[in-house]
Parts: sequence; structure tokens; C-alpha cells
Amino acid sequence: MKFKILSLILFCCTASLAQGSEADVKQAIVTFFEGFHAQDSTKIKSVVADGMIMQTMGRDKEGNTRLRDVEFARFLNSIVSIPDSVSFKEVITKYTIKVDGPMANAWTDYQFWLGGEMSHCGVNSFQLMNQNGQWRIIYLIDTRRKDDCQ
Repeated sequence: MKFKILSLILFCCTASLAQGSEADVKQAIVTFFEGFHAQDSTKIKSVVADGMIMQTMGRDKEGNTRLRDVEFARFLNSIVSIPDSVSFKEVITKYTIKVDGPMANAWTDYQFWLGGEMSHCGVNSFQLMNQNGQWRIIYLIDTRRKDDCQ
């Protein structure tokens, strides 16, 4: 009987820790997008590791899939330089988060709205590491498409 009770306690504690980690990973991504929408590079950088890698994937005019590297500093500059007259928002419609010790992956479906109209949709894949107790984004790749964006 003691073994069953101990096993139940350990299971509950382990499940609680895993959920806490997933919630912390999600919070890092939420913070990233809060900074993105506020055009606040300091807030974005607060959840990003040094040397972060960014890439995007989409189709060219001929319909071929292309992978493009995105320099993080250029990304930040483009975000903070968007005029106030331009409204934009990336809406995360679903989170799928996996954690294994100091590593996490978050797969987030999104819709990107520009000027009140949907511009495109796709998926972000975030790779994160737990660095000194804080989740930091080390890699971000996204897909972009204009069709099938319910």
C-alpha cells in the first residue's frame, strides 16, 4: 500500500513539473509575441539566446519550396521600423509543446493579419533551451502560405 501511495505522489509531482515546464515554454513564446506586437526589441531579446537562428520556408513565384535564412538583427530592425499607421498581428491558433530536460520544441499554428486582413498563415517551430532556469529561443523556422488558412 505504501508503494502505491508513493508511486501516485511521484507520478503527480512529475506530471506537475512537466506541465510547469510546458507553461514556462509557452510563456517565453507569449513574451516573444508581446514584444513583436509592441515592436519592443528589448522584450523580444529577453527570451532569445545569443546566436539565435531564424529561417523561413515558402514557395517562390514558380511554386518551388524555398528556404531562406533570416538574420536576427535584420528581423528586429524590420519589426521596430514598422510605421504606427500599419496594423499587424500574428495570431497563434494552437500550441503543441514538448519538453525533455533542458530542451523544448513548440509547434505553433498561426495566422498573420496585416491592415485588418489575413495576409498568410503557417506554422512556427521554436526550439528552446533552458538556460540558467529561463527558457530561451535558440531557433525559429516558419512556413508561410496563402491558401488553406481557416
